[in-house]
Amino acid sequence: MHRLGIAVAFFSLAFVIPSPASAGKYNAKISIGDAAPSFSNLPGTDGKKYSLSDFKDKEAVVLVVTSNECPFAQDYEDRIIAFAKKYATGEKARVALVAISVSLEPDDRPEKMKERAKEKGFTFPYLHDETQAIGRALGASTTPEFFLLDKDRKIVYTGAMDDHSKVAKVKVKYLEDAVNALLDGKKIAVAETRPIGCAVEYKRVKK
Repeated sequence: MHRLGIAVAFFSLAFVIPSPASAGKYNAKISIGDAAPSFSNLPGTDGKKYSLSDFKDKEAVVLVVTSNECPFAQDYEDRIIAFAKKYATGEKARVALVAISVSLEPDDRPEKMKERAKEKGFTFPYLHDETQAIGRALGASTTPEFFLLDKDRKIVYTGAMDDHSKVAKVKVKYLEDAVNALLDGKKIAVAETRPIGCAVEYKRVKK
């Protein structure tokens, strides 16, 4: 398919409206309460390699499966940056945010990721997994897609960051509400929502 055709398909099929649901409704791979899949030695745009265990001192970890190329991911960049900064200081410095790209598109190659991280001033690790293993293990279907892990590294929230891709139309901040509830020791009211974004293209695996 021509790249323009692919882009049109993404815009016509990949945009979805999030809504609260019970665990497992929007993710075919994982459910709320499952142990989060781990990752190790993924290269970051800062030249370092990262593993999930590097964040063992954090009470919560937010994994974001994202990409450079996806227009929806671009819409969320500033919100992700603001979120990371908000939870990087003071009492809320118990949360780590880690962005991971599993895209194999030219605009999502490591050198392009480095350019984007520098241009936007990312203050969080931005990692690339060319094997796509972590995306498959998380059941990530769109970019961006968010996964909140508790101190035991169990998944306690998955889905969209909020209820609209356009920041001016956001009414509910699902991810932030989930993080605040977790840090306060309260039950997360909405544990799973439908993610908003472009479809993740996984390389076909021969069986």
